Amino acid sequence: MTTFALTLGPTWYWYLTRGTGIVALLLLTAIMVLGILGPLRVSSPRWPRFAVETLHRDLSLLAILVIIAHVLTTVLDGYAPISVINAIVPFDSTYRTLWLGLGTVAFDLMLALVITSLLRRRIGHGTWRFIHWLAYASWPIAVLHGIGTGSDAAAWWSVALTAICVLAVAGAGTIRVGRAIGLAGGWRTTAVIATIAIPVAAAVFTIVGPLAPRWASRAGTPQDLMSGSDK
Repeated sequence: MTTFALTLGPTWYWYLTRGTGIVALLLLTAIMVLGILGPLRVSSPRWPRFAVETLHRDLSLLAILVIIAHVLTTVLDGYAPISVINAIVPFDSTYRTLWLGLGTVAFDLMLALVITSLLRRRIGHGTWRFIHWLAYASWPIAVLHGIGTGSDAAAWWSVALTAICVLAVAGAGTIRVGRAIGLAGGWRTTAVIATIAIPVAAAVFTIVGPLAPRWASRAGTPQDLMSGSDK
């Protein structure tokens, strides 16, 4: 199998892995924003309610396909020791165990959402709704995965793109909380604090993580893959 060690530069698989990872983040962000604002019945003459719901569903399916492509290209690239099992079983890889494992968890949550949606009539609406909300955890987990193990995590455009995605979700959360009816004061305060804390936490983690020296080593990259350098 072709690897970085045997070529003069990155393989096509590597470029596809980077591209699909970025697209997946954008799709998951759009899904989160639509999901958060959905209960507010956001619509317009050009975007009726059923169109918004259809867009949310179609984006979810597209995200699954893109994430599958992201996983497959990562495995086929062969640069890092990542197997199909590592793509399904979290925290089982020797390559950046924690950060790659978070990506696996996000992938598994999305798969659970698709499978339970297909079995919705058999498992009941309550079970499906619980798993559906649980699947929303795939977004923050995917964000951490991208920051922690992304090839371009320290690039200015990647930092800016991630910041835009985080702020978009935080903004949607703020609007949702602001328009919530019957939400107790304590819960409202907690929700507001959370929408502020998430972007701040992401920013701090990025600064002390990928933007700090020796992140590759600290993230868990095997020494033989760093070619004598530790960026």
